[in-house]
Amino acid sequence: MYFCNVNKKIAFQTFGCKLNFAETSQISRQFIENGYEIADFKETADVYVINTCTVTSIAEKKCKTAIRSAINRNPDAKVAVIGCFSQLKAEEIQEIEGVDLIVGNNEKHKLFEIISNRNNNNATNCAYCDVKQMEKSDAFVPSYSSGDRTRSFLKIQDGCDYFCTYCAIPFARGRSRSDTIANIVKSAEAIANEGLKEVILTGVNIGDFGKQNNESFLQLIQALDKVNGIERYRISSIEPDLLTDEIIEFVANSNKFLPHFHIPLQSGSNKILKMMKRHYQRELFAERVYKIKSVMPDACIAADVICGFPGETDEDFKDTYNFIDALPISYLHVFTYSERPDTIAAKLEDKVPVNIRRERSKALQILSDKKKHNFYLENTTSVRKVLFESDIHNGYIFGFTDNYIRVKTKKDLSLVNNVFKVKLKILDNDEVFFAEKE
Repeated sequence: MYFCNVNKKIAFQTFGCKLNFAETSQISRQFIENGYEIADFKETADVYVINTCTVTSIAEKKCKTAIRSAINRNPDAKVAVIGCFSQLKAEEIQEIEGVDLIVGNNEKHKLFEIISNRNNNNATNCAYCDVKQMEKSDAFVPSYSSGDRTRSFLKIQDGCDYFCTYCAIPFARGRSRSDTIANIVKSAEAIANEGLKEVILTGVNIGDFGKQNNESFLQLIQALDKVNGIERYRISSIEPDLLTDEIIEFVANSNKFLPHFHIPLQSGSNKILKMMKRHYQRELFAERVYKIKSVMPDACIAADVICGFPGETDEDFKDTYNFIDALPISYLHVFTYSERPDTIAAKLEDKVPVNIRRERSKALQILSDKKKHNFYLENTTSVRKVLFESDIHNGYIFGFTDNYIRVKTKKDLSLVNNVFKVKLKILDNDEVFFAEKE
């Protein structure tokens, strides 16, 4: 079995972070430019590409399920597995019969070239032959997503130098690196030329942007703020020790950067934060939250939190729960701790039983739901700017406010990819506001 030029339908499945979605979109454009038709992953295709995640064992299981489903859907299809799971566990993927190609993060942006070369060389099925190329890269590969009618994920940074004890991503992505401000501005201008109105800045550790080029994240967002055609920017996850007063104040005074922050907390216990080798204590996290709320009272603030880290006692978890409960956080991304091979945390003693991890995760998710509901209620009758999307069903069109509240109004296709002021009227049982145009 080999890759053949006559294959014209290709389907992609992407797992994990927004960064992966940006990179998948960049890869797919290469195939489109060379005559391929993009198919839905649930459809029969000639080539399937699974862009994988390895942040948790659950993520890996989902990736393997997708790989097998592609093989079962069309046994004659060529199946390529790329990304973080490939980078770290190529041998495990190789054991899945029917996988034709395994490519890590360093090479996945060359996927079309790799497939073409294998075809030209009449390569036989040898999924493992590209694994030798999986060294971590120090080069930054630019990418941004397109195809969505309203928003784009723009990759500004890659890799991480933090090496938190629970995290395998630095091993999968390499050291922190980024492009220049000038090049990222060019990408933003290209996105604007495609008619997209909103950009989400993505990376592994975006607050670390620019240090190789003597530039800073603040300088980047100041430059992006001046790009014509982009109406809205969102900052994806940014570490609390890298989120400065100057960044917060700039966002507060910008007409384009939105009052929506995603700040990793991971634990509300300083003892656990130290064991995780995080770069802050909980007091700094609280300081960042209160700073945001002091200049943007209506801002949406999301936080990541991990429960069940080795050594986390009932008292430690209670500290985390109470700390989060007391803060004006809008909602949580809750992660149940999952051992990652070769990380320091995987070798720690005092493992928390899996059933207790799950109980703690459920408790935090309930807390998140409560906080999100209260945040929504606080915005009742407020007037917010909404970018309406091509998300239409049951006679309604949906979108998100600047502070990331999901809204709906009666179907009107003229609203798609346009920003309007709306009044938030009624919150339904699905936590969506019915809104009316002002």
